[in-house]
This record gives sequence, C-alpha cells and structure tokens, in this order.
Amino acid sequence: MASETETDRAALAHEVCLALKTGCPGSRAELTGSLGSGTADAFSDIDIAWVVPDARFPDCLARTAGVLGGVRPVDSVRIDPDFYRSDRRRLLFVRFAGVPLFWRLDLDVRAASVADDPQYDVGNPAARARDDEWSRPASALANAIGAVKAVARKRDDEARGLLDRGFARIGEDDRAGGAWADDVARLARAAALRESSLSDLAAQVTALAAQHVGGTA
Repeated sequence: MASETETDRAALAHEVCLALKTGCPGSRAELTGSLGSGTADAFSDIDIAWVVPDARFPDCLARTAGVLGGVRPVDSVRIDPDFYRSDRRRLLFVRFAGVPLFWRLDLDVRAASVADDPQYDVGNPAARARDDEWSRPASALANAIGAVKAVARKRDDEARGLLDRGFARIGEDDRAGGAWADDVARLARAAALRESSLSDLAAQVTALAAQHVGGTA
C-alpha cells in the first residue's frame, strides 16, 4: 500500500501533467522514470516528458514557470546546460516550494518532431549554454541532494562520484571522505560561498543530509 507521502507525490505529478496539457493546447505530458514505471521509492523525483507542437515550442517554454506556478509556488527553475540553446529540446529542473527536496521535477520538453529521438542535440556544441548562462554552484547542490539519495539507497560509490563531481564543478579542492553528512555539508557550504542566493537551499540540503545520512563508508 502506498504511503501518504507517496500518494501526495503522485497527486502532485498528476496535477503537473494536467496543468501542462491545459497550458499548451495540443501538447501531451506523461510520467516517465521510476514513477512512470511503478518502481519509485521514497527518494524518487518526478520525471515528466512534455511533447509540444513544433510551432508552439518557444511559447510553451516561455509559459512553463507560470503554468507550474498554478499548481503550487515554484522556488526555482534551472535549465540543463546541455540543451540550453537547443531549438527543439529543453530539460528543466524545477523545485516547488513546500515539498521535499527529493521531489524535484525533471521536465523533458521536446518539440513533436523530435519526441521519439532521444539523441536529438546530444553533444551538439551549438545547443549548449555558455558558461555565464548556468549556475555551477546550483548544479553542485543538485549533486549533493543526489548523493543523499544514493547513500540512503546504499549506493556509496554513486554518492562518492556525485560529491566529487560537485566539488570539481565549482573548483573546490575537496573530495568525499565517506562521512556523508559532513561531505554534503562541505559541498553545500562551498556552493553557497560562491553564490550567496543559494544560502537557504544550501542550509536545506545540509539539514536533509543530517536527517537521512550520517554514517561513514
């Protein structure tokens, strides 16, 4: 039987899909990832594929934050730098206010003409963001949250890799040592020092690690 928390997450995902389809007529939105396959656990995020008409791709993208804000307040929207300038594809990372950090929405937006092409613009330099168009510290904090998930799932090697890449991404001369809560706290602190607007999120990530992990590898 699904827990109350899992039911709430599923309800949020359903509301998001409905809002996206309503907000962009002619589009379709469906759950993917572990929620879509029925294999989600307590730490799973929300993965949604949103396919929009080619002619409306720019307009639907521009309206995304407003559409999602109609479901519940949005704390932040980040764009995957690999597809930042793609003409027919985006990957958006959305944090809603007042929900667990684990419930990030990963919204894969594609124009209908490339909906069935998972390789579209993969590795295309013209589609990638410039260095000043994305936040390395915010990305490092996402790695920190991913590391908490990995440790909670008993995937220590995955957690170590996420943390090490997070430190490297922001130029911090540090590595994971296996005292997981401390490792996450150091990465969160280093990210916030580089981008002060992330201080509140960094504090939330540190608290998340203290709550869910704390052991040593």
